[in-house]
Amino acid sequence: MSIEEIQELIRIISKREISEFKYSNGDVKLHIRGKSYLSGNVNTPAAGGPSIINVPAAPAYAAAPTAAPAPAPAAAPAAAAPQKEEAGGSKVDESHYVQIKSPMIGTFYRSSSPDKDAYVKVGDTVAKGDTVCIVEAMKLFNEIESEVSGTIVKVLVEDASPIEYDMPLFLVDPS
Repeated sequence: MSIEEIQELIRIISKREISEFKYSNGDVKLHIRGKSYLSGNVNTPAAGGPSIINVPAAPAYAAAPTAAPAPAPAAAPAAAAPQKEEAGGSKVDESHYVQIKSPMIGTFYRSSSPDKDAYVKVGDTVAKGDTVCIVEAMKLFNEIESEVSGTIVKVLVEDASPIEYDMPLFLVDPS
């Protein structure tokens, strides 16, 4: 379980006024006490916020995906992107490319496991509905599908990087 996932749990528990939450999976044990639990006379921290107890480190890379597919990400036209300069000095216009964006917060993976090939590489042609990557969120692996057909022009995120909701992952040339 990553720090981002733990922080997201704390945010959810704080908003929903959950008194206590316990989670255990192998070596990972998490115990969060919310504000309503802390308003009593038990272990109230000075700040009055949630407290975390027993959070050991999680493994670096989890096993192959086994979760149900997630909703497809929203493919949106790239914002009025400035022209980028290539090595030869000529300008490349990125305004006609379409972005494939992340539908959730999590960890971005280009393949289903470290020993497998990436789902897509620069120059690959994708069709609407093709799996382009995996986003791990809360130990669930969600296959992200393309909502646009075209050619992958650029991968915008490094493998195994944390990503945010609506963050651009790929640039696709729809022509």
